[in-house]
Amino acid sequence: MCSESGSSAELQPASPEPPLLLELKTRRPPSLLDLAGCETWSVDFSPDGAWFAWSMGHGIVWVVAWPLDSEEGQDGETDRGDKSFSCGHPVWGLAFGPRPPKSAHLAKTASKGKNILLLATGLENGVIKIWNVLTGSAVFDLHGHEGVVRDLVFPQNGSLTLISSSRDKTLRIWDLAHKGKKVQVLSGHKDWISCCSVSSDCSMIASVGRFDRMVCLWSLRSYTFIRNLMGANQKQLCLLSSCDFSPDGAVLATAAFSGSSWWIDLWDPYTAEKLATLADYFDDYGQNQISAIQFSPNGLHLAIVTDDRALRVWEPGERRMTMQTKRGRDSNGLCCNYHPQGGVIATGTRDGHVRFWRPPRTVPSLCHLCRSTLRHSVSTHQMEALPLPRRILEYLTYRNIPERLRACCSSDEEDWES
Repeated sequence: MCSESGSSAELQPASPEPPLLLELKTRRPPSLLDLAGCETWSVDFSPDGAWFAWSMGHGIVWVVAWPLDSEEGQDGETDRGDKSFSCGHPVWGLAFGPRPPKSAHLAKTASKGKNILLLATGLENGVIKIWNVLTGSAVFDLHGHEGVVRDLVFPQNGSLTLISSSRDKTLRIWDLAHKGKKVQVLSGHKDWISCCSVSSDCSMIASVGRFDRMVCLWSLRSYTFIRNLMGANQKQLCLLSSCDFSPDGAVLATAAFSGSSWWIDLWDPYTAEKLATLADYFDDYGQNQISAIQFSPNGLHLAIVTDDRALRVWEPGERRMTMQTKRGRDSNGLCCNYHPQGGVIATGTRDGHVRFWRPPRTVPSLCHLCRSTLRHSVSTHQMEALPLPRRILEYLTYRNIPERLRACCSSDEEDWES
């Protein structure tokens, strides 16, 4: 990531496709095949990586021990059998929690709930069901949303706080320690909210609106609106589909698509500056939307799910995809999620299946590790106040990424395959 800011570049031919490790397929009666309601809208790994959950369609969430051949917990007492949760309505979002903080000091203060593992499921009717994963029982329901609960996030601070986003144009912050009775409602979007994400220091929430073309930042400390990164004068017609903070919280990635292109914007959430844009253009109008993006746990890569490819893996700033699957209209990708240790990427599809891929194994450089550690607790404004050489400051603030990277036209097959 040593390219100078302001330059532009063509993405070069990609590396071979990531190995497909495993595919889980659901068994359905022929009468249910290819019908609405069978989609896997969401997948997630537990914070310790020991469990995997996916919405397999028709209101069913399946939870399995990971890796799949594991049989018992370290103490030999934990029930590691597969669990099926019947939610009664289609499940659009799910999340494991609570998620322990990275800091060892903060982890000690959060250790009181270390034996609790919850699974939150967001339903089509606006209800959020909370499940105890270890016992397989329903704990309680959260009521308040008046539309599909599209996304759920537990902040990485060990607390029993849950953030939800919905098609009712609101985000809600629930205190599960009080069974959701203490609720904060964040209003400001003008239409459906597609996705939300929480910064690693738990100071900010990002949310993207499907149709209102808004990328909103909210304070998780004061529950107030901070800014709209897209600006009030945004005229470009597009649909926003996904967002994710980098593990150090210094970069926010957002995904959008229009009739003939999709693109990913990288933002500085502290200054509202757009750092870079990765764009892809294609010939088939309206046939190639981007569904999901997620940073790898070490922050080196960004996983991308689109209609034409089941999975792409990109290192921001590089002139080529690190890995990508072959092009095919049957990819049907809807969501993706990294294992906490980064060794596996899970993707969910429209037919209710889950695929597991092996991502690139890259050892982070010392420069990257130092930047990630520093930016986890130091904002861009604080960085700019330090007496640092220009090139070092550009690297630490991610301004060394080329401003615009244009992918080859999706119809140019020979330009992509190795």
